[in-house]
Amino acid sequence: MSAVTLALAGAGLRGQAYARHAVASGHARVVAVAEPDRHRRESIAAEFGIAPEHVHEDWRDLAAGPRLADAAIVATQDRMHVGPAVAYADLGYHILLEKPMAPTDAEATEIADAALRNKVIFAVCHVLRYTPYTQMLKGLLDEGRIGRLVSVQHLEPVGWWHHAHSFVRGNWNSSVTSGPMLLTKSCHDIDWLVHLFGRTPQRVSSFGSLTHFRASERPPEAADRCLDCPLKQTCPYDAEKFYLDALADEEQHFWPLGAITAEFTESAVRAALRTGPYGRCVYASDNDVVDHQVVNMEFEDGATCSFTMSAFTPMEHRRTRLMGTHGYLDGDGHSVRYVNFRTGAEETLTAQGVSGPDAGDGHGGGDEALVEAFLAAVASNDPALLSSDATQSLATHRVVWAAEEARLTGTVVRLAP
Repeated sequence: MSAVTLALAGAGLRGQAYARHAVASGHARVVAVAEPDRHRRESIAAEFGIAPEHVHEDWRDLAAGPRLADAAIVATQDRMHVGPAVAYADLGYHILLEKPMAPTDAEATEIADAALRNKVIFAVCHVLRYTPYTQMLKGLLDEGRIGRLVSVQHLEPVGWWHHAHSFVRGNWNSSVTSGPMLLTKSCHDIDWLVHLFGRTPQRVSSFGSLTHFRASERPPEAADRCLDCPLKQTCPYDAEKFYLDALADEEQHFWPLGAITAEFTESAVRAALRTGPYGRCVYASDNDVVDHQVVNMEFEDGATCSFTMSAFTPMEHRRTRLMGTHGYLDGDGHSVRYVNFRTGAEETLTAQGVSGPDAGDGHGGGDEALVEAFLAAVASNDPALLSSDATQSLATHRVVWAAEEARLTGTVVRLAP
């Protein structure tokens, strides 16, 4: 496969990860970058040997000239996706877009229309579709191992410290500046469940709220910052302990520690906790996204699916039970217990090459596999090598927005076919 040239818009942690996977595959070169943060911009330029004239502070500067690459990775902040995605598609770039597509249906539709109008290869980074575990599980369903899929029970265990890091103190803590939790975190899962069923649901309902990470739960003695708090020894959300422990573990430097500092020293970490958002008390932050939510889906043939997202778990692989007319599958992100109703036999099937569930581990192998599929699709001009396209991603996002509408209004929302 010939090398695919890439332009990177947004060199944060996700953009860096996709770019590095692409280059490590041996099938891509990063030839341009647009990133407002000076340190990240200069680091990426040096790492990939990008020519100075192709290093930009703003994605608009990259869009102002002629097309410089075969494809663009768009990994800007969530509410900044529509501008670069549409502009680059109009210039003929194939697009790899970090999830979610956009905060609103109108903007996501604009992105999908641009991809279709320009006939570019387009993929949203729904990395769960591409893990070895998913390939195995989807294969079992498509083989008819459990007959017709009738009911699914799915858990996303976000993890107590991950929720505090990203959704209380971090960039995704606000439904106004980023988006609702179901969109920014769990659009992965809704998309994945639709992928397993092979169709979108007909009706959805949802319940959930911000129950714990709010001012009413704050102990009276708690300080505004963890560094000053007399309760740090007993608080499960003590930022000082968490980030200093991460400092001592090089595997955690890229993520989550890289989100708070570019310098991996104790003094730099303490300075970030003293002045930045990651040192705030979880009960004295400006977060408003839910910390637990359930979504119920009903399909046209009567099949049902329940999804639970919760902050109050360890951070682990998703857990899924799939119930069919002729069999049962119980999966944990690595292995699947299969029960055959015809024979009563049971077996355990294990996926090969599965890594850890978090961003630092590449989401169970999904990050790497997605990037390689995208590069192959671009190199061969064959979008069929990807698991979903712009239209399909827009459809699964619309399930998310319908569920959030249902949660906010206390209604059952019916989706258009």
